[in-house]
Amino acid sequence: MNAATRERDKTAAPSVRINIRSVGMDKPRAWLAAGFEDFRQATAVSLAYGMFWVGLSIAITAGAFTLGLWHWLLPLIAGFMFLGPLVAVGSYGISRAIEAGRVPNLGDAFGGWKGHAGQLAMMGVMMMIFFLAWIRLATLLFALFFGLEAPNPETLYTSLLTTADGLVMLAVGTAIGAVLAFGAFTISVVAIPTLMDQDLTFMEGIEASIRSVAKNFRPMLLWAVILTGCVLVGVMTFYIGLALILPVLGHASWHAYEDLVRIEPVEKLES
Repeated sequence: MNAATRERDKTAAPSVRINIRSVGMDKPRAWLAAGFEDFRQATAVSLAYGMFWVGLSIAITAGAFTLGLWHWLLPLIAGFMFLGPLVAVGSYGISRAIEAGRVPNLGDAFGGWKGHAGQLAMMGVMMMIFFLAWIRLATLLFALFFGLEAPNPETLYTSLLTTADGLVMLAVGTAIGAVLAFGAFTISVVAIPTLMDQDLTFMEGIEASIRSVAKNFRPMLLWAVILTGCVLVGVMTFYIGLALILPVLGHASWHAYEDLVRIEPVEKLES
């Protein structure tokens, strides 16, 4: 169904009802399995999409070192968690093509956002607010513990891991980042796939996401831990592992949306 046939009057009373299903603790594992299956069915396209983000990550890292901004790398890497749902848009497009019985192509990966660009852009603004808030807080933390002048890389990373101030900074930064990241996760975990699949506003997508987390807190907390852990593993492989991890997590998140969200039409009463 294309965007034109799903167009509805947003000034009128809502014509759909967002229903959220309850899921068990076994579902995150099932989502991962479904994500791997989608990757298997569209290996070339999924891997190409993942490699695009690997290449971009390496380029940003190289640029940071070249420009002498290497001390921004840790907050930028941590901040990736806030932008991950947007990165996964291409994987959603691939999974949707598989379900439609088509052979996915790069157009599905890099052009899946086109039908709902406006609402997805608004979600992008919301996620960028979280990202910028994290960067600002990370800057303040760095200045509080290390001053305004950045030490050399060896001194900084040694201090972070071997001094009391460094360990305290890591603990405080991790706690603040975790709170912000879970907030971003709560408003976005199924919002973006919902917007790609339905003719809804970004606020309705956020509503679906918040209600999904509230109704299934324990499974969704486990899912957030799995997402975070997998991304960290990918980063620790000097980004190379992200070529596999990012597409698989994106495909899995699409299946999470399908299990959690049901959009049903509401019959309007005729006067």
